[in-house]
Amino acid sequence: MEWRGRRGSGNIEDRRRMGGGRGAGIGGAGVVVVLLLGWFLGVDVTPLLQQGGTPAGAPVQLTAEDRAMGEFVSVTLADTEEVWAAVFREQLEADYRPPVLVLFKGYTQSACGGASEATGPFYCPVDRKVYLDTSFFTVLGQRLGAGGDFAAAYVVAHEVGHHVQNELGILDQTNRLRQQVDEVQGNEISVRVELMADCLAGIWAREAAARFGSVEPGDVEEAMNAAEQIGDDTLQREAGRRPMPDSFTHGTSEQRMRWFLTGQQGGQVEDCDTFGAARL
Repeated sequence: MEWRGRRGSGNIEDRRRMGGGRGAGIGGAGVVVVLLLGWFLGVDVTPLLQQGGTPAGAPVQLTAEDRAMGEFVSVTLADTEEVWAAVFREQLEADYRPPVLVLFKGYTQSACGGASEATGPFYCPVDRKVYLDTSFFTVLGQRLGAGGDFAAAYVVAHEVGHHVQNELGILDQTNRLRQQVDEVQGNEISVRVELMADCLAGIWAREAAARFGSVEPGDVEEAMNAAEQIGDDTLQREAGRRPMPDSFTHGTSEQRMRWFLTGQQGGQVEDCDTFGAARL
């Protein structure tokens, strides 16, 4: 992905120097297992990671890699702003209001609760912000086998996809619906929400290639590999558990890849209607 030297976003809130208490009590593969369990169960496992860790609020020195990742995320966010402004105007005849993306290290607060390394990247519809600890990209590449800058861009585009859903009123509707059903049905709704965000990320990938020429050979394959590696069934196997479909909240690897391709190949928001789809 061609991103160096390109325009960054003005909607970045960088809290990384504030610190937040990155844990050091569990090391190596143990951290990965704990994180995987937290991600697919939807549980914040921050207390487990913070045992014996850096004190909360301790100043953080940013490395060259930290600064580079911050610039990369800023450029990727800027691309999503241009793409979705155009898509909203051309397909929906509406104005797009971009989100703020919060960069942090270890732990920070959001209007939806604590944001931590354990929760992974997420979007908070209450404050309209994406929260991202860039160390997730290290886990994604080194531990989950989904490296590459476009894999990281897919993660950002997926979270921005949730903001697009919020702009369209979809998140509000689905959140209300989840309060009226049991856990299994709530998980099914969550899967449809997440697969729609994957499809919207695919639209971004298509438009980024067309508008900026920033997509290089192999980039889409990187995104597809990332979608495969963070499917619920794959994450549960990596955590040493038998895949349990009733507990899925994001969709299987096959579903995540297929819906990303649906957006990337078609480029239409209406193609991403996972709630009207006969097959997920």
